Amino acid sequence: MTTMESLIGLVNRIQRACTVLGDYGGGDSTFSSLWEALPSVAVVGGQSSGKSSVLESIVGRDFLPRGSGIVTRRPLVLQLHKTDEGTQEYAEFLHLSKRRFTDFAAVRKEIQDETDRVTGKSKMISPVPIHLSIYSPNVVNLTLIDLPGLTKVAVEGQPESIVEDIENMVRSYVEKPNSIILAISPANQDIATSDAIKLAREVDPQGERTFGVMTKLDLMDKGTNALDVIEGRSYRLQQPWVGVVNRSQADINKNTDMIVARRKEREYFATSPDYGHLANRMGSEYLAKLLSQHLESVIRARIPSITSLINKSIDELESEMDHLGRPLAVDAGAQLYTILELCRAFDRIFKEHLDGGRPGGDRIYGVFDNQLPAALRKLPFDRHLSLQNVRKVVSEADGYQPHLIAPEQGYRRLIEGSLNYFRGPAEASVDAVHFVLKELVRKSLAETQELRRFPSLTAEIAGACNEALERFRDESKKSTLRLVDMESSYLTVEFFRRLPQEVEKPLTPGGKPGNPGGNPAANAAAAMDRYSEGHFRRIGSNVSSYVGMVSDTLRNTIPKAVVHCQVREAKTSLLNHFYIQIGKREGKQLGQLLDEDPALMERRLQCAKRLELYKAARDEVDSVSWVR
Repeated sequence: MTTMESLIGLVNRIQRACTVLGDYGGGDSTFSSLWEALPSVAVVGGQSSGKSSVLESIVGRDFLPRGSGIVTRRPLVLQLHKTDEGTQEYAEFLHLSKRRFTDFAAVRKEIQDETDRVTGKSKMISPVPIHLSIYSPNVVNLTLIDLPGLTKVAVEGQPESIVEDIENMVRSYVEKPNSIILAISPANQDIATSDAIKLAREVDPQGERTFGVMTKLDLMDKGTNALDVIEGRSYRLQQPWVGVVNRSQADINKNTDMIVARRKEREYFATSPDYGHLANRMGSEYLAKLLSQHLESVIRARIPSITSLINKSIDELESEMDHLGRPLAVDAGAQLYTILELCRAFDRIFKEHLDGGRPGGDRIYGVFDNQLPAALRKLPFDRHLSLQNVRKVVSEADGYQPHLIAPEQGYRRLIEGSLNYFRGPAEASVDAVHFVLKELVRKSLAETQELRRFPSLTAEIAGACNEALERFRDESKKSTLRLVDMESSYLTVEFFRRLPQEVEKPLTPGGKPGNPGGNPAANAAAAMDRYSEGHFRRIGSNVSSYVGMVSDTLRNTIPKAVVHCQVREAKTSLLNHFYIQIGKREGKQLGQLLDEDPALMERRLQCAKRLELYKAARDEVDSVSWVR
């Protein structure tokens, strides 16, 4: 069966885990706060309201620092654990988990020292809580959070903002829907001026979460009492008001035993003519039992929502950790493996771009299908094979001896000059594909989620890829230009053999072929035709036809060479040289490649701490046997 001890103890253990891992409410709103989801009793009161005396009376020990001004400067999470009768009382601090305190004067000093450790000797405040567990047969199972006393003015050594700072800290605890408010007000002051009730009314206007405590009932003016408040007539709460009588200053100065003080408090209410009829519902002992029972019922009601929050948060944090990447190993072998895995992830995305799984690879086909044909069409063959240039080239090729039948040297010069123009489109195709590949590398690096946490490695991979692409481009240019040079090196003879004969036999008057040797005049006319305009036009036309044939050939072969030398190599060996170099590096150099963005490292650290917290909380919840 689920006991009060196990329920409150469960919340105690989770609260301690929260504090160890830095979750004590507020802070980074990116993560859900488990601390804020846990039911707790927040003790609120103005300075000199008797707040410390109430807590000491509940514990039965004199253990809190005392003095003027703001004494409580950090939240004190006070976890009370009831032990068997006759066992020794002792206290433990979360920050000194291996040390037991049996001297409660030493507990008081440690609270003061631990406060100063965070806030310094100044009178500043801090939201980081101190956790104190007290084990005693004289307490009930209960957890209370003692908050700094509300104040209206700053004292010497405090900033002017201290009043607002304290109120904001207290408000952050009491405005949580799972918070039980213990509002402490002195009976010798008007309830309308109570700082605790004023704040409680703001965050809990219906009074559903607020327990009112009236202190100093014994110090009220003679003939007056606080029955209107305690019985709910002047200020009604859904929860009961409880009156307490604390030790007087004289009792404190004399170190009056708290157990004796409890007995005196019982006697006061039992014999009081004003409060005697409420004696069984008055006093610090009743208050402790009332709070313990209520806290247990609230915890029991909130367990399902706490469990749901824990499971949801674990799923979210696991997903976030997967996105951010898990912490890295420190040995060189594991680091090298990590680098190679990251390279493979990038290489896989790069290949998807080339193969069509991701957009971008189609731009390479666009180079071959649009840019290369357009560049070939724009080549200045009309100017090179104009009548004037053909005559000039052919005449210069003949030299002092005109050609006899066909101007072969002139043909060769015209063809070689024309084929030279193909070098430009060939190189341009190589450069265009190179640009596309570089852009795909950039996109692939950006799309490789795993690399985002390693800017140095990303830059190194980018540099290695660009170096490799430069090598592929150089090789591709050599190959494509070699294709052009090959066309110039050996002309296709069959093409010219299929052309009409340059010199035709003259016709006889009957229309039949005659004997040129027998008609010198006809032969002379034919020879003169070799240098006519029609002759040169025919040469230009023949060369143009041949160049067109070569253009069709190169339009098909240049893409093959580019794909073979650039695209195929990029797919198969883009990072091969990088792999060789990385394998030669020492562990320290590998570690430098895996240095992460500090903001990302901090983010992952916070995620890991929260994940550890929620898993510990889940284990705590699972360890308790719930009974509906």
